[in-house]
Amino acid sequence: MSRNFVSMNVNPCKMCMAMGASLAFKGIEGAMLLMHGSQGCSTYIRRHISTHYDEPVDIASSSLNEKDTIHGGAKNLKHGLKNVISLYDPKVIGVLTTCLTETIGEDTAAIVDDFKKKHGIRDIDIIPVATPGYGGSHYEGYYAAVREMVRYYAGPAETHEGVNIITGWMTPAEVRELKRILALLEIDAAILPDISDTLDEPYSGAYHMIPAGGTKAADIAAMAGARATIEFGLNVPPALSPGAWLEQNYGVPLHRLPLPVGLKNTDAFLATLCNIAGCELPKELKDERGRLMDAMIDSHKYNAEGRAALFGDPETVYAAAALCLENGIDPVIVATGTKNDSFTKEVRELTGFPPKAHVLADTDFETIQTLVREEGVNLLIGHSDGKFVEEKEGVPLIRIGFPVHDRVGAQRQMHIGYMGTALLLDRTANALIQAKHSGFRQELFDTFYRKTEARGA
Repeated sequence: MSRNFVSMNVNPCKMCMAMGASLAFKGIEGAMLLMHGSQGCSTYIRRHISTHYDEPVDIASSSLNEKDTIHGGAKNLKHGLKNVISLYDPKVIGVLTTCLTETIGEDTAAIVDDFKKKHGIRDIDIIPVATPGYGGSHYEGYYAAVREMVRYYAGPAETHEGVNIITGWMTPAEVRELKRILALLEIDAAILPDISDTLDEPYSGAYHMIPAGGTKAADIAAMAGARATIEFGLNVPPALSPGAWLEQNYGVPLHRLPLPVGLKNTDAFLATLCNIAGCELPKELKDERGRLMDAMIDSHKYNAEGRAALFGDPETVYAAAALCLENGIDPVIVATGTKNDSFTKEVRELTGFPPKAHVLADTDFETIQTLVREEGVNLLIGHSDGKFVEEKEGVPLIRIGFPVHDRVGAQRQMHIGYMGTALLLDRTANALIQAKHSGFRQELFDTFYRKTEARGA
């Protein structure tokens, strides 16, 4: 079903490119970020990331002002790079552009090259990425950064038996679950980006300016020799796909898969891994699959009453919609703030997808809220920017994806694989049960009150 809404975003369902790129660089070993633009850009992104992951996050800024906007910010950027190197001693510096520097036509890559030559920088990798806010959403920014990392490091490499995994929008806990699954299958893999420790650091009593962990540069360099790449990104444009770049330039076979959320998607991921590596599914994973099926039976009678609105980045929303359809939840609104040509097509091709459901790309929360009210939605699934819809419409929100600012533990949420899927199913069923019972008791109270009033009259 299509709707004609005024083409003006009110409370957009997305964030800027630099936000996504920042998250990608946080998964690289020894990486520090420098944002080339005004101070406010880095402050906004630091706040978003740190409040979601409950971890300290440093992002430097070239701090351009009005004068720099007119005369250029090369001096500020070079000074910022010197400060970052002096204070943080990083192995990698991700230099992200902003709306301001892209609008004035700053040649950031040339400035970085000039800085490296003048200061003889050879042991620090400085990787510039164009991430203007108007160039796309956080989704495009994430993959643009990962692709630039692969382009920077990957070169002719000896062939090996390892597999490349481009994680996409996973939590630290989900990356750890991914590693557990790979260990059970005895498959060596280069995981990019790896935020399992950098954005969920174990407590040690000491503050680390750059947390330990992350994907090693050497592992990215070896990606060109891997036997295959698995990229969790059905909707990633080919021009932004790291896996497509490896396939085009080094012949590494690419398998593009949805996030392994739900029975079918997890089956597809494990079948792909086993086909690549020539291995069998171990008993532990078979048992986990059986437990998920049991959880689906347990929760189906509750989930079958669900009418859901889903929103967030394209990959998370697609995977959540597939999970809903497997468990009887009717996804009546499926929305993303990202402008993506393949999103609508991929969602509508899901098995059993209702033809009258609303599939929205490049949308906003005003539109989503209007449809939630009109369509009788009783469950929201998405990030916490949808809390205003929850509050105004009285519909419970299952918080998944990025960002989650009004709850703790987002970094520990785990929805992938058979175990993670079962946990998410429990959350949806319990939200529907609570909403149903709360409404039932309120209805009983209202009925009793009206009868008491009538008798009193």
